[in-house]
Amino acid sequence: MSTADGTAPRGSAPDPTGAAATGPATTGPAPGTARTPSAVDAIAEQWVTTLADLDPTVATWIGIPGRHDEYADQSPEGHARMMDAARATIAQLDAAASIADAGGAAPLDDVDRITVADLRADLQLSVESSEAGLYTRDLNVIASPAQNLRDILDLMPTATADDWSDIAGRLRSMPTAIDGYIETLRLGIRGGTTPARRQVDEVRAQAEKLAAADGFFPGFVADPTLDDGTGVPRSLAADLEAGAAASTAAYGTLAVFLADELMPAATDHDAVGRDAYALHSRGFLGATIDLDETYEWGIEELRRMTDEQEAIARAISGGGSVADAIRILDTDPARMLHGTDELQRWMQQLSDTAVRELAGTHFDIPEPLTHLECLIAPTQEGGIYYTSPSDDFSRPGRMWWSVPPGVTEFGTWREATTVYHEGIPGHHLQLGQAVYNRAKLNTWRRQLAGTSGHAEGWALYAERLMQELGYLDDPGDRLGMLDGQRMRAARVVLDIGVHLGKPRLDGTGSWDFDYAFEFMKANVNMNEPSLRFEVNRYFGWPGQAPSYKVGQRIWEQLRDDVRASQGAAFDPREFHRRALDIGGVGLDTLRAALRA
Repeated sequence: MSTADGTAPRGSAPDPTGAAATGPATTGPAPGTARTPSAVDAIAEQWVTTLADLDPTVATWIGIPGRHDEYADQSPEGHARMMDAARATIAQLDAAASIADAGGAAPLDDVDRITVADLRADLQLSVESSEAGLYTRDLNVIASPAQNLRDILDLMPTATADDWSDIAGRLRSMPTAIDGYIETLRLGIRGGTTPARRQVDEVRAQAEKLAAADGFFPGFVADPTLDDGTGVPRSLAADLEAGAAASTAAYGTLAVFLADELMPAATDHDAVGRDAYALHSRGFLGATIDLDETYEWGIEELRRMTDEQEAIARAISGGGSVADAIRILDTDPARMLHGTDELQRWMQQLSDTAVRELAGTHFDIPEPLTHLECLIAPTQEGGIYYTSPSDDFSRPGRMWWSVPPGVTEFGTWREATTVYHEGIPGHHLQLGQAVYNRAKLNTWRRQLAGTSGHAEGWALYAERLMQELGYLDDPGDRLGMLDGQRMRAARVVLDIGVHLGKPRLDGTGSWDFDYAFEFMKANVNMNEPSLRFEVNRYFGWPGQAPSYKVGQRIWEQLRDDVRASQGAAFDPREFHRRALDIGGVGLDTLRAALRA
């Protein structure tokens, strides 16, 4: 449910012990008088209800009541019901807009116009992707049902016996969900729309790991405790154990299917092609872009990031290379943290300082958003991610660091920019602001709308902004920021190059896995197993990786356009407030709203 460098879905999260942020109350926009819900708001709210009914994990995701012990119907029939509901909602939105335009109802205000534009675009894309059969080949190494069915368990609360009962029920439901997913992939086999062989083999290995006797599920329920420190009732413990066994067996069934049925039918072609890629790109950006122009821009942006990073590296190392600078930084005791307790305290302190110093100066930070918890994640997968506050802020926004087993030392020079990316002024301000703005935004706008390009583009924009404001003046911290920016630029080039069959940069043929791996190896400071997983991710999840850097580009273009139109009257704090008040939307919607 989360990516190695992205945000987890907006919703609940595990609750390991961690210190709460305690920044001062700061000035910011008050919630104001609640907006009277409109006909369009009612349609959007009904869509959230429909989603939570058809896919109960959505209720878990955003922290609303629902059937938290169930999964969605993963079969072709379940998908068809979801698409029928999407088409019906499109018709309702069109009718509401048509009636308003004809003078038969109150005119749509700015909030309604944004809701209609963005929700309709999102639903229409779902329909087009369905008609292209993309759901029948939905399998990759990081964000397909093969992972999502397990990952939602990480977001389920465990405070009470009822919480654990929901977990037991969901574990018991796993075999039905896996069976439905297999039927959908079989539909793809019959229709000749199958995932790449490389992805099938990698996911088969993941499924076999989950199907092992000592895999995730038995450990997950081995010691279920409540918030008061007591254990769950014996009968519930037995239900959890049975559910874990059922889930383990279900992933065994999936592994066998992938090896015996899907692998022989899988395509040898990693590239999805221009038409499918355009749909994927729209989904992750909420915008239609010129893919060929973006590819050429990516090449130039990578060159610019490389030159900037190498200049900083020479300053750090006295004329040496990036590798030389990294060796110096990695052996600097002043930049090292020892143990996860020290890591957690450092994250919290850096975050609290940013909140305290930015609030009321460069950003409006509402009081509830001054509380950001920086925590060590209960998982050990690697990566840092953010989860949004609950709708009533009873659960604050949280930044999680998932520390792999055996890792006990951490270099601050790499991660100062990550704290700003995930916290303030990055995801926490962006996503938390949408939750806070409940007086204007319906539940869909607050909790479900938005794209990777909007969210991750803003977070990269925030990193660069923190450099401009002087928070990354330290050469090591700035090198860490540029290390990530260079990686994101390289991913634009690789992702479009692979999936559109572009010529290699050296002119020796088309992009393939080996060339892509060597290309990333030359541009990313990452160990080989992690790098191989990353390249597999790009090959199987087209359009997602470029959305970060392309989203940053669009955010910066929007700011520059507004600055040019306003001239001396331009106020960056007001621009940020206005943009974030809109909530998470597609970037085409954001562009239209800010230019209006």
